[in-house]
Amino acid sequence: MTEFEISGASAADMALIRDWADEEGWNPGDTDRFAFAVADPEGFLVGRLDGEPVACISAVRYGAGFGFIGFYIARPTFRGQGYGIRMWRAGMERLDGRLVGLDGVVEQQDNYRTSGFRSAWTNMRYEGVPEGAGDESGADRGAGGGVEVVDAASLPFARLAAYDRRFFPEARDAFLAAWTGLPGRTGLAALRDGRIEGLGVIRPSSGAARIGPLYAATPAVAAALIRGLAGRVPGGAVALDVPGANPAAEPLMAELGLAPTFETARMYTGPAPEADLAGLYGVTSLELG
Repeated sequence: MTEFEISGASAADMALIRDWADEEGWNPGDTDRFAFAVADPEGFLVGRLDGEPVACISAVRYGAGFGFIGFYIARPTFRGQGYGIRMWRAGMERLDGRLVGLDGVVEQQDNYRTSGFRSAWTNMRYEGVPEGAGDESGADRGAGGGVEVVDAASLPFARLAAYDRRFFPEARDAFLAAWTGLPGRTGLAALRDGRIEGLGVIRPSSGAARIGPLYAATPAVAAALIRGLAGRVPGGAVALDVPGANPAAEPLMAELGLAPTFETARMYTGPAPEADLAGLYGVTSLELG
C-alpha cells in the first residue's frame, strides 16, 4: 500500500526541484534556490510517495496580503494519479486569504482558470545574443544623454530595494539582497542625475544566461542594460521573460535581434496589483514573480 506525504523542502530537495525545472525546459538559474529559500523558507513543498520525491510546488508568502505559486511539477511517470492536484491544494491552502499570482505555462492555463485565476498579460521568453552586446555605457547606443550605467553593487541597497517596490506588490528585501548578491551574478543600474532609472540582473543557467529583473525608464535604457549584461557572460547569449503588459518591450527585443522561444501567462486570483508596468521589461523569476 503506497503512502503519499507532503512536507517542507530540504536543501537537497531544493536542488532536486531546480533539476526538475530544468528538465521541463524552464532553464532556471543555477543558484536561484539560495535566494528562493531566503524569500520564504517554508514556501517550498515536496510530495513523497513511499519516501521518494515525486512532485513539488512553491507557495511563497510576501508581506501580509500577496503570494506566488511556482514550481508546480509532478514527475512524468507519476502524472495523472492525483498527486499533482494534492500538491496544488496544499500550496493554495498555504496562501489562503491572499491575492495569489503565478506565471502559467500554456498547457496549464485552463486548469488555473478553473481554480479562479485570470490572465493579466502574456510573458514571452526572448533569447539570443543581443545586437551590440558588451556596450555597458549605452552612451553611443542611444541610451540618452546623462545616462550612466554602473555596477548595482556600488549603490546603497536601500535605494535598490525602494526602486524594486515600484514593480512588485510587496517589499522583498531579503530575497532581493540574495538575488542580486549571489556569486556569479552581475547587476547593472542606470543612473540619470543620480536617480535610478534602470536595473538589471544576469545570472548563470544551464542554457542562455537569464536576465531578470529588468526595469527601465525607457526602451533605450533597457537596451543599454541588456547589452551591458550580455557582455558579462561568455558568448553573450541571454534569455529574459518579457511582459506583454509593457507595449514597448517586445518591439525592443526584435530590435535587439532576440527570438521568442517560450510563453507563459501572468495570472492572478483577483485584480492585478498596481505596478509600474511601463518600466517592466523582464520579470524577475517565473517561479517567484
